[in-house]
Amino acid sequence: MALCGLAITGFTVSVMCDVITRMAKSPWLWLQEVTMTFFIYGVFFGTAAATRRNDHLYLAALAESMSGRKRMLFEIFNRLVVLGVALSMIWFGYLNFLDGFRSLRMPSMTPLASLYAAIPMCGVLVALFVIEQLVNGCKNGFAEPAATAKTP
Repeated sequence: MALCGLAITGFTVSVMCDVITRMAKSPWLWLQEVTMTFFIYGVFFGTAAATRRNDHLYLAALAESMSGRKRMLFEIFNRLVVLGVALSMIWFGYLNFLDGFRSLRMPSMTPLASLYAAIPMCGVLVALFVIEQLVNGCKNGFAEPAATAKTP
């Protein structure tokens, strides 16, 4: 979540500086690259944070309507699908990252790989969070539906 906050703050500040410098008739062209970088990393870190909080799919709401063994199997299936996506992000994101060294961003001449690095990083975080949820869910059970949860 801290990385998401950093990316959102960086995006907001860089857009504000871009607008101010353009209004002052002295634009900093490199600010667009900074803005794009904060935006892209914010999207991918946000994806990982949503996975950690289990806020990413409507399937979570479907699983909450179930209980017992049926819910356990559905929760495990959901997380295995997300884990498959995360592993794909790691592998294909890494290949995309390597390919990004062939193209450069203007005007800084930085390789596009600096942007593509966010994809496998997100995949690693999502995979770690899903594995954590699977281990905790199988060990302690997945949360009971709100309607049937017992209050102390």
